[in-house]
Amino acid sequence: MSQFEFNRRMFLQSAAATVGVAAASRMAPAFAAGDEIRLWSAPIMRPFDTWEPFEKASGVKIAWSPKSASADEALSKMMVGDGKKLYDAFTDNGGGMEDAMAQNGVIAELDTSRMKNWGLLRAEVADPKGAAGHSIRSDGKVYAVPYIANADSLAYNKTELGQDYDSWEVLFSPEMKGKVALQNDFGPTMTVTAIYLHAKGMMDIKDRSNMTKDEVQGVAEFLIEKKKDGQFRTFWNGFQQGVDLLASGEVMMMSCWEPIQRVAAKKSGQNVVYGTMKEGHQVWNNVVMLTQDAADRGVDEAFYKMADTCLSPWYTTRQLSRFGFASLTTGMVEYLEAHPDDFDVANLKETLELKNQRYAVKGNAWQNVYPTELRAYQEWWSRVQAA
Repeated sequence: MSQFEFNRRMFLQSAAATVGVAAASRMAPAFAAGDEIRLWSAPIMRPFDTWEPFEKASGVKIAWSPKSASADEALSKMMVGDGKKLYDAFTDNGGGMEDAMAQNGVIAELDTSRMKNWGLLRAEVADPKGAAGHSIRSDGKVYAVPYIANADSLAYNKTELGQDYDSWEVLFSPEMKGKVALQNDFGPTMTVTAIYLHAKGMMDIKDRSNMTKDEVQGVAEFLIEKKKDGQFRTFWNGFQQGVDLLASGEVMMMSCWEPIQRVAAKKSGQNVVYGTMKEGHQVWNNVVMLTQDAADRGVDEAFYKMADTCLSPWYTTRQLSRFGFASLTTGMVEYLEAHPDDFDVANLKETLELKNQRYAVKGNAWQNVYPTELRAYQEWWSRVQAA
């Protein structure tokens, strides 16, 4: 399988140095025998300086190995390599990975009744027929637990531009020529471009997350034409470059992850806004999964404790506070209001409301890590890059 990375997760080390940290207890947690789990996860799973606060809350000792952003690495490590022997649980991107892992016997089917916080999941993921129901299931069975989610949008410098924007159209408009940037990743960039082209009636695209070869070609040719005309200042790579482009004023707006907007606004001291696009957004989540080998070894109890903690408002509010990511759960507002000394409650409630507005847009498309015509995506994206 060809290399396909969603480098959203590559920002983690930079973000950890710039965003606030929740207070951690200095008390060492006590663990029952066997309550330890070997976890291979992206650093974004830990909204703390260390795992100690999470261990104390869950009652599970975390033996952690950091994981990169490469989806292909996970497939190779878990299905061909020694991952099933080395790790009990691991994280990856929802929207395709759970199918590949389940169908190859890598991950265990989950008993949702063993997580008391499972009932906090929003309908779009709890319902198998919901918009995100597929992201944790394979053949109708649950194999994954979502721990963060978001709807990626457009960040723009309102201080300089003097107005708000609610459409992707501005990215491609003549007045913004040379002042905008797109993510250098065909997954999100081709998806949001497809959302825009479909909404404007310029192309009829049935599934913006899983396009046909002809649809991929049409979207790519649109981007190539715009790129050759000088519309885009650059295609950004990685968290830090994204922050620098916005904070320095080199670009006035860009499609990006929400933490980039948050840090760029802080760094520049200007009103950098994360908008809600009326045509839709790419919506995504990250999930944690239990290996079948670990389930066979009896490590499942520790996994359920860990996963249940990830679903709790205690955890999801701290993800929101540190990294700016949402979750696919309820109960966050109530938890924030009950703990006013721990958070900037008004700010986080406003952030949640804006996220809910983006979630509610009818044109949203769910992240698809492995679209059916993956080769066409890769080949046409190479042409966009070379244009």
